[in-house]
Amino acid sequence: MSRKELRIKDLVAKVPIVQGGMGVGISLSSLAGAVAACGGIGVISTAQIGFKEPDFDDHPLEANMRAIGKHIKKAREIAPDGVIGVNIMVATKNYEMYVKEAVKNGIDLIISGAGLPLDLPELVKGSNTKIAPIVSSKKAASIIFRMWKKKYNVFPDAVVIEGPKAGGHLGFHYDQLEDIEGLHYDDEITSIISYVKEEAKKGEVEIPVIVAGGISSKEDVDHCFSLGADGVQVATRFVTTEECDADIRYKEAYINCKKEDIEIVKSPVGMPGRAIHNKFIDRVKADRIPIKKCRGCITPCNPATTPYCITDALINGALGNLDDALLFCGADAYKETRISTVKEVIDELMED
Repeated sequence: MSRKELRIKDLVAKVPIVQGGMGVGISLSSLAGAVAACGGIGVISTAQIGFKEPDFDDHPLEANMRAIGKHIKKAREIAPDGVIGVNIMVATKNYEMYVKEAVKNGIDLIISGAGLPLDLPELVKGSNTKIAPIVSSKKAASIIFRMWKKKYNVFPDAVVIEGPKAGGHLGFHYDQLEDIEGLHYDDEITSIISYVKEEAKKGEVEIPVIVAGGISSKEDVDHCFSLGADGVQVATRFVTTEECDADIRYKEAYINCKKEDIEIVKSPVGMPGRAIHNKFIDRVKADRIPIKKCRGCITPCNPATTPYCITDALINGALGNLDDALLFCGADAYKETRISTVKEVIDELMED
């Protein structure tokens, strides 16, 4: 199947692959820069991005703002001519500040989910930064299109459809994730694509649609394009690459896990998430883990009642402290068998 380059207005990715944003500390400048250098769109996750800054514990917001600029700069150095984006969760506390900091540092694209980014157009106004909401249903897409048109008279520059097999936080109810096949999600994808293309035609604009979730092979990529996608977003496949920013022990957790090790967990964010079963998940199921220090990561969050600190759990994962970590992953993480390179992954997915 022939594949075109991915165009988001004046941004051109020769390879129609967007690398999914993975926080905390899984997709930073090394991975994003490598993907962009290979012709795809590299994406930095801003979730607690400054966790390695020396003042993170005492001044997390300041550390995160500083780290956004650092990682965008580093990714640009790796891929001077590449397309670099950031993933910013709507649930992020001080969301507006994260968006504006990324814009100030000249980011090409902002991808935003974990909530509806209804005010995102206002936050990038006057810049050349492109914006792409993440949706999992036609209903969510229609709300965003309607509100953006009414309040700002703009369309999304691209749309990311994230399906039920994705990693991390998921835009589905728990009962839906118990019977993924019963969702007939291909029908939802084609419905969203049809809606987006109809709206784009009305506005005389081009809005590419990128499909995400459970894309781990050339066959998966071909299937997405057969449904009408303009590009695909891939995350899990890039975790087990040399360039991924995570600790080697995090990568090995993917390589060593079995299909039955991957489960749906309840996140303090209030959304279901997909992760690898480990000792930490057993502890969380048994009892609440008290929070020692709040770093203001998400809203709403009450440190006195939340079941555990997701910042601590995800940082432990990025650092390789697996017994105390929440190991987010996609549904196909068990298929990973070795450490590869970004180029190898892209070549496999795009093979003619």
